[in-house]
Amino acid sequence: MKDFQLQGINHLALVCKDMARTVDFYCNTLGLDLIKTIELPQGGQHFFFDIGNGDALAFFWFPDAPPVAPGVASVDPKALQTGNITTAHGSMNHVALKVSPEKLEEYQAKLAEKGIQTTPILHHADVPEGYVSEPDETTFISPFGFSCPDGILLEFA
Repeated sequence: MKDFQLQGINHLALVCKDMARTVDFYCNTLGLDLIKTIELPQGGQHFFFDIGNGDALAFFWFPDAPPVAPGVASVDPKALQTGNITTAHGSMNHVALKVSPEKLEEYQAKLAEKGIQTTPILHHADVPEGYVSEPDETTFISPFGFSCPDGILLEFA
């Protein structure tokens, strides 16, 4: 018997610079529903977005938070374009949101129409290079990446 009977992720909490901009991106660009807002007693906010299956993506906004540190605490957007997704130990590298495989190209095009730059779709597979150009029997995930206004690397996978 396992000590803990986990049922998945309740929410993943990130930090944003501007809550209004974050709400606009996640609601209007990605089409998520804002399901809960909390005003923090010492200032700041904690908002939750529905990402399906009872799970949430949450954001804190702190009035005195330290500035973003690309290439240390998050993926450097310039390095991402060359395939470099290195981040510091203990950092969060990206959030992968599950989508139907047949919708990947459609969603990539929709983001492009909204002015969001994406990476190519990479079919991660059990080959020495780590990915293949077209899905095959060894492909286990096919994501593409893009960033939110705070520089958080997101994937549709």
